[in-house]
Amino acid sequence: MKVLVTGGAGFVGSHLVDELAKKHEVVIYDNLEPQVHKNVPEYLNSDAVFVQEDVRNRTKLNEAVEGSDIIFHEAAMVGVGQSMYQVEKYMDVNTMGTAKLLDILANEEHNVKKLIVASSMSIYGEGKYECPDCGIIHPMLRSNEQLKKREWEMKCPNCDRVVKPVPTDENKTLQPTSIYAISKKDQEEMCLAVGRAYGIPAVALRYFNIYGPRQALSNPYTGVCAIFSSRIKNNNPPIIFEDGLQTRDFVSVHDIVRANLLVMEKSKADYEMFNVGTGKPVSILDIASTLSKLYGKNLKPEIVEKYRSGDIRHCYADISKIKKLGFKPEVT
Repeated sequence: MKVLVTGGAGFVGSHLVDELAKKHEVVIYDNLEPQVHKNVPEYLNSDAVFVQEDVRNRTKLNEAVEGSDIIFHEAAMVGVGQSMYQVEKYMDVNTMGTAKLLDILANEEHNVKKLIVASSMSIYGEGKYECPDCGIIHPMLRSNEQLKKREWEMKCPNCDRVVKPVPTDENKTLQPTSIYAISKKDQEEMCLAVGRAYGIPAVALRYFNIYGPRQALSNPYTGVCAIFSSRIKNNNPPIIFEDGLQTRDFVSVHDIVRANLLVMEKSKADYEMFNVGTGKPVSILDIASTLSKLYGKNLKPEIVEKYRSGDIRHCYADISKIKKLGFKPEVT
């Protein structure tokens, strides 16, 4: 089969290309965003065809789509904080770039049999919680008033009791809190809607916090693992906001690739969305401490007890849905 991977030179895309190229003809379509790539990456798979172009270039994108059997749509601007001051660029690349791809699928001749889009856990906003009195709740972000008091844990919006985090499943209310998250929600919903309308099986994978080789340490918008690693390698202690006990679900890029390959093969995945994580919460403090040990550094994380407006407290994946397809995270 001929497989097109938009964003195929990036962190996730390049690992996906490596696996796909073992069995398929692969085309990498990537503009090499300067913030991420200074040059063509040395790791780029030589068995794949590389097209350096932008997803907003309809003519070139149409040429890449033509003849493709499967499309993995990984191309996107990435960064929650940055998206809040580069609003136009994020919506243009992520939302309108996806719109161009889907417009081609709707109006041009092609052989595409499946479309798999990279979504994000950021579309959930806060994770899912349980109140001892009120049961399951889907709270909005904590108020600045609460954070100023250094009351870090989530509270029930109904009774004000502290609530405990529980695994976040795909049916949780979507509450995107950044332009990046809104654009990822757009990508997911547009791909699924157009897929259903034109009979092109589409699948959305909601990636949780990814780590692994090729994550750009020079790019401050690639996630906490990269940020901490960069500081530790330069003998600076990791800086931790709040109390360090906030949790995330950290998943290996290799497991992300396995999930992509799985849904490509499984017809039961068609027109569905799936969380991709480990299902295990890990505190930010534990991540910082673990990275210091891995780098052989005796650096104690610096907990500054400051906060960033818009940060969520807890979110980790319920992966029972994708487990039914046969997925199991293999890297911990």
